[in-house]
Amino acid sequence: MRRARLHRATFVAAGIYNILWGCYAVVDPQWFFRVTGMTESNTPQIFATLGMVLGLYGILYLEVARVPSRGWLVAAVGMTGKVLGPLGLLWLIVTGTWPVDSVILVSTNDLMWWIPFGLYLKDAWPSFHHDFQTPERSSPPERTG
Repeated sequence: MRRARLHRATFVAAGIYNILWGCYAVVDPQWFFRVTGMTESNTPQIFATLGMVLGLYGILYLEVARVPSRGWLVAAVGMTGKVLGPLGLLWLIVTGTWPVDSVILVSTNDLMWWIPFGLYLKDAWPSFHHDFQTPERSSPPERTG
């Protein structure tokens, strides 16, 4: 695979980042609200659950780093979240639901990963596509008798 070393480094970094971010969100689910000046949540368990999910993504990203030629689908799902998350946040900011300071959430979780994930998806597509092509079937043996 083209740039396999770069992709391994990217997904090791993404994996470690997500695991650490997720653990911190579980331990201190109010941090985001304090940093942005928002009222602390009366349901911090929701943010802690987000942390758990992001931490699990970290484990999946480490698997992509381990075998980059087989990680396209995991990376594509991750990239989809990295695009949809900022779009959702943009809506919250535009409608005045959340302050502009809340951009910190998507800056490090999503936006900074667009280029390296996009590059990986481009490079990994041939491997992924090849793995899922239907193999040619040989004709069944002729019966005699």
